[in-house]
Amino acid sequence: MHFISLIFNEALYRPLFNGLIFLYNTVSFHDFGIAIILLTFLIRLAIFPLNQKAIKSQKAMNVFQPQIKEIQQKFKDDRQKQGQALMELYKKNNINPAGGCLPLLLQLPILLALYQVLWNGLNPERLNLLYSFVSRPETINQMFLGFLDLSKGSPWMAVLAGVFTFFQSKMMISKKSLKGQPGDFSVMMNKQMLYFMPVMTVFIAWSLPAGLSLYWVVMTLFGIGQQYLILRKKNE
Repeated sequence: MHFISLIFNEALYRPLFNGLIFLYNTVSFHDFGIAIILLTFLIRLAIFPLNQKAIKSQKAMNVFQPQIKEIQQKFKDDRQKQGQALMELYKKNNINPAGGCLPLLLQLPILLALYQVLWNGLNPERLNLLYSFVSRPETINQMFLGFLDLSKGSPWMAVLAGVFTFFQSKMMISKKSLKGQPGDFSVMMNKQMLYFMPVMTVFIAWSLPAGLSLYWVVMTLFGIGQQYLILRKKNE
């Protein structure tokens, strides 16, 4: 457990903490919210290729939903043949059925590290974790644009996070994929992604520091922009 904690601290917590302080000191005009936005942009840039593949895989899953349902119906009494037929379909069309989940799974440890940074990482004694080339700030103003305290929960930011999560999901899920036979697993999953995920996002973000909600809002906005460019290119 100590080894895992050490890896987490050195691979995620400390780099994010130092990156945030560096941005705060240099290019954010000492606005903590702007520093979070800039850090979010850098994180999004780092995982851009992974998100690119995930969006294409998710879109392909929606496009081939009729064929998937046809295979499920054809081999509904033989799970082994159904699985083989689905794998052949995925392989033939270069689809990764779990591809859409990878960016989210990658973001979870980043969210946890940012949570620790915003919750207790900005206490004066924690500044000892700064790298030698990162200047130690005398004080850290955790206000965004002078009115939003990013160290405390914000219902408005939580709602914004949920709203943008809904719009991002809606871009990827077609109306046809929300219709089907009762008990259809794929339809249930699509409905959960479209409606349940935004509600859960609001519920979780409600009591978290607003800095995390800001990170999620900006990350989602970048995701919406990336999805728009990919989907528009595919439709041209």
